[in-house]
Amino acid sequence: MGYVGPVVIRHLRSVMPSAFIVGYDSGFFAHCLTATHEIPERLLDVQRFGDVRALTVSDLKGFDAVVHLAAVSNDPMGDRFEAVTDTLNPLTAYARSKIATEESLRQLHLDGMTTTSLRFATACGMSDRLRLDLVLNDFVASALSSGEINVLSDGTPWRPLIDVRDMARAIEWAISRPAERGGKFLALNVGSDTWNCQVRDLAYAVAASAPRSTVSINTAAPPDRRSYRIDFGLFLKLAPDHQPRETLESSIVSLRDGLQAIAFADRNFRQSQLIRLNVLERHIDEGRLDPDLNWRSRVALKATSSVT
Repeated sequence: MGYVGPVVIRHLRSVMPSAFIVGYDSGFFAHCLTATHEIPERLLDVQRFGDVRALTVSDLKGFDAVVHLAAVSNDPMGDRFEAVTDTLNPLTAYARSKIATEESLRQLHLDGMTTTSLRFATACGMSDRLRLDLVLNDFVASALSSGEINVLSDGTPWRPLIDVRDMARAIEWAISRPAERGGKFLALNVGSDTWNCQVRDLAYAVAASAPRSTVSINTAAPPDRRSYRIDFGLFLKLAPDHQPRETLESSIVSLRDGLQAIAFADRNFRQSQLIRLNVLERHIDEGRLDPDLNWRSRVALKATSSVT
């Protein structure tokens, strides 16, 4: 019930029409819909609600595959909720949680279990629960709402991107990958070399799709250390039939058309529920979540409401 999940649901249902597919989610962002026709969970057989930190063995019995998407994702949210994201210490809190999960899975020795850790490039593209705290999505929203695309850096940093539709195709490959193709545990970068883009090029590509928008670049900004290009060669070798199909232009168009379909025009979208950190903080401020991102009980919520 996040950003990527609805796209994965739709893709898996289309390629595996007879599969029994179950969703499992805490529901933090369930209400953040940007769909125009239906709730995406309609394509599931069952939607369960629960905290992934409280999964039990019985929750997983009978399933052939598990797609684990749950995360307090991106650096601002990972830093804000670092205590519940992870307690280890490489780079950012979000990265730490992913590394810890990978290492735990690597050390599991379960008969018949094949694990694939998909290290995705930065996500982009339209979804039934769109989030705008991602670089390309932010640029498109800015172009449509204000006609201005403001690049806070000098525009030179590199960002590898991947459309959520291509993420879904990679997930399809991963859940059907035989162990002899990559090993029982495999961690690999997922994306395309052609999607290693500089931030300024992203901004100008968005402006080309929204002709009345302008681009401003902060050429005086200090160097942005978050600049990285990624080699996706192993993914190309192991999954030739599941390579990214979307282009930068097609992702921009899907975002533009999707936002226009919901009459998006919010100049203050960075304060809206389309920014995931805002949603979590409002849940906490209004007493629905505790600081460790656990839903408060109905009794506790009622008591909080009566006090305020």
